[in-house]
Amino acid sequence: MLEIEFVERTDNGRVRDHNEDYFGYAAPSTPARVQSHGWLFALADGVGGHNKGEVASRVAIESMLSGFQKAKDGESHTALLSRLVQTANKHVLESALSGGRGSEGMATTVVACAMRYDRAVVAHVGDSRCYLVREGLAKQLTRDHTVSNEHMRLGLVSAQGAGASSTGHILSRALGTELIVNVDIEDHQLFRGDVLLLCSDGLHGAVKISEIEEFCSHGLDLLAAAEKLVKLANDRDGSDNITVQLIRIRDVERMGMYRGRPYKLY
Repeated sequence: MLEIEFVERTDNGRVRDHNEDYFGYAAPSTPARVQSHGWLFALADGVGGHNKGEVASRVAIESMLSGFQKAKDGESHTALLSRLVQTANKHVLESALSGGRGSEGMATTVVACAMRYDRAVVAHVGDSRCYLVREGLAKQLTRDHTVSNEHMRLGLVSAQGAGASSTGHILSRALGTELIVNVDIEDHQLFRGDVLLLCSDGLHGAVKISEIEEFCSHGLDLLAAAEKLVKLANDRDGSDNITVQLIRIRDVERMGMYRGRPYKLY
């Protein structure tokens, strides 16, 4: 059966007096729900400054966690996360409309990871990220939805030019900006010892991928790793809120699929 351990940490940073990041998880309450539902981790970074970005991120995460808990037994995580992100987008839009003038333009990023058996399904909108650390090497599983990154993908600028661009933090996608949001979803196999890292741009904007590898590999205590990452981001920059979720895979249940139904692999 899938077994995990995890820690979560957030910090206002050195400049901001409030935190527009919001995060949480949905845990299976019984062994049966480990197999029927699995786990969900989700993190959002509200945008809009005075336009209640912290409300947008909270609404999005609470919507996703609630929807995950109410999902049908055995529902495909790919289909489920697509539906949950669209529902969260709707709730953010509704909150902006009902919140009056001060809520105009509020929006949020989101990154979510659902795990069951030996699979992780990652969904994201915006520039909050998910990394996979395996055998000492870290891989970014998400692609930032920023204007500069889209320009680089289209070949309009080089990677170096995109990194130096003034549009590096301008989002090309976010929850709460359109009636329907375009969400990226990918499925990944999990192995014992893997570490998944979800974070806001306050962390990945200041910490190198080589440092993620250093802090999250070789059996290092997850709490110590999370605290070191947050401290490093604060020491390097600290101009934004910093949030990290770290999940270590302690064991997996290898499963195959036949006619849409899972079966155990030995």
